[in-house]
Amino acid sequence: MPVPGPGYSITVRLEAPPSASAAGDLTSAVGRAGGVITAFDVVESHNDRVIIDLTCNALSANHAKDITDTLGLLPGIVVRKVSDRTFLVHLGGKIEISSKVPLRNRDDLSRAYTPGVARVCQAIAENPDDARRLTIKRNTVAVVTDGSAVLGLGNLGPAAALPVMEGKAALFKKFAGVDAWPVCLDTQDTEEIIRAVELIAPVYGGINLEDIAAPRCFEIEARLREKLDIPVFHDDQHGTAIVVVGALRNALRVVGKKISDCKVVVCGVGAAGSAIIRLLLKQEPGDVVAVDVDGIVHRDREGMDDNLKSIAAVTNKGNASGRLHDALVGADVFIGVSAPNLFGAEQVATMNSDAIVFALANPDPEIDPMEAQKHAAVVATGRSDFPNQINNVLAFPGVFRGLLDAHARTITDAMLLAAANAVADVVDGEKLNASFIVPSVFDTSVAPAVAEAVRKAAAEQV
Repeated sequence: MPVPGPGYSITVRLEAPPSASAAGDLTSAVGRAGGVITAFDVVESHNDRVIIDLTCNALSANHAKDITDTLGLLPGIVVRKVSDRTFLVHLGGKIEISSKVPLRNRDDLSRAYTPGVARVCQAIAENPDDARRLTIKRNTVAVVTDGSAVLGLGNLGPAAALPVMEGKAALFKKFAGVDAWPVCLDTQDTEEIIRAVELIAPVYGGINLEDIAAPRCFEIEARLREKLDIPVFHDDQHGTAIVVVGALRNALRVVGKKISDCKVVVCGVGAAGSAIIRLLLKQEPGDVVAVDVDGIVHRDREGMDDNLKSIAAVTNKGNASGRLHDALVGADVFIGVSAPNLFGAEQVATMNSDAIVFALANPDPEIDPMEAQKHAAVVATGRSDFPNQINNVLAFPGVFRGLLDAHARTITDAMLLAAANAVADVVDGEKLNASFIVPSVFDTSVAPAVAEAVRKAAAEQV
């Protein structure tokens, strides 16, 4: 069952009578309504009333309203204002630009701007590679989207995608010191997106594509990699693949299996699923069976797009057909990046012993983790309220830190695998168990480890 969380946190400012029972009445009311109190602050006190800020977590916006209505029905209680703490975080945006150099006097201005800056411009004109050394290009990434596949919400457009891109930029800075900036394009035309990124590329040391719907995202990434002399990384694809492959390596260590002996079922063959499959195949698994909304992907299936055809050509050795439940029979690993509530414990029971289940659909996974645990040895989700959270933040900050430090001009599968292994290696043998196969997203050792692995892999390919 879902529990109230900070994503729907509200602060209710209310007036209450100055009685000894007021606090108890308020906390009891929130409890009856199913909320969880996280703070209780008296902000003003008068002879005839007290002003209280009551902060609590809810399940949804409607649930938050139910809690507020319940409080308003208490005798003597007046609800003054309700603040949604998530919206407060986003007021005015979540990132800003600040200057790295002082501008205190005329001399500072002469060096940072005119006339001194002209010498730097001339140096770059003579040697364009100096832009990586003498400008923000050295440490800056564009987070590019068209808003066509925002989180799990669908095609919301560029303006509605901006809060996600801002958040991404904040994570880049927090975890790897990378300066990132949102670029939300008001077009969903493949050619226009490619051309727009080409036009802005001189400013950046890397491009992070984000929330662009499949199958267009495959062509956009592939063509930009051909055209640009900086790395192009689609996080929905490759960030997810890095963390999944790293987590799977550790999960297999827990159950004592080799990937070469395992049948892996990947449910969902969009951007993330396709990238997971392609990176997994570099590890030479026993077999990979892909499943989408139309069932098992096999070579004789009709109506497949180019991406599905390419997946069918390199997976499903036995050319099996059928539905997801059929694919799970005899499988060692399930990796889901698809839709909620697709199967239950009875299907996990048909998998091989010591099964591994990565149910990563968010917010509701393909199977309830508690149900999966009845038969699976290791269970992971994309959620923060269960063990083993598979989260892209373990990958993309360190990946770009390494790429920028290496002055890399592209990104390769060898770099992706190096990143995956680095994520896995942070969880050493003493820490590793069925409930801890990936490090915490707040583990400060992750990004530097990933960055160093990527930097070394990039250096080896020069």
